[in-house]
Amino acid sequence: MFASLFVLLYLGHLLADYPLQTDHQAAHKADRCAAGWAANLAHAATHVATCAAALALGVLVLDDVTVSLPVVVAALVWIGGSHAFIDRRWPVAWWMNRTGQASWAKHGGAVHVDQTAHILALVLAALVLAAV
Repeated sequence: MFASLFVLLYLGHLLADYPLQTDHQAAHKADRCAAGWAANLAHAATHVATCAAALALGVLVLDDVTVSLPVVVAALVWIGGSHAFIDRRWPVAWWMNRTGQASWAKHGGAVHVDQTAHILALVLAALVLAAV
């Protein structure tokens, strides 16, 4: 069941991060002001909604997917919160500067570290969903 849950959550992530993310959200989600937080939280809410929809679809059509509603709620809160945190951009910059990746960050590496952090969060959510 873990693999099915992960694929469903990853699909929700991809939908929210690419075709459903607005230009405004992408440009301003890391801004250090109220408008930046609004863009960030709207983007994170899109992740919660798309992941919830993907999980619901999986429960409806896949025989191997059964989940506990309270655990789903906790997983969705984790997905939204971790996504909002990672997308402030400073956590990725902090990581890259402290792990000897500053040059790679300057040459486009931050997007890869960002996506890896998001995928790690989804793996953790899928593990918890599958275990309960």
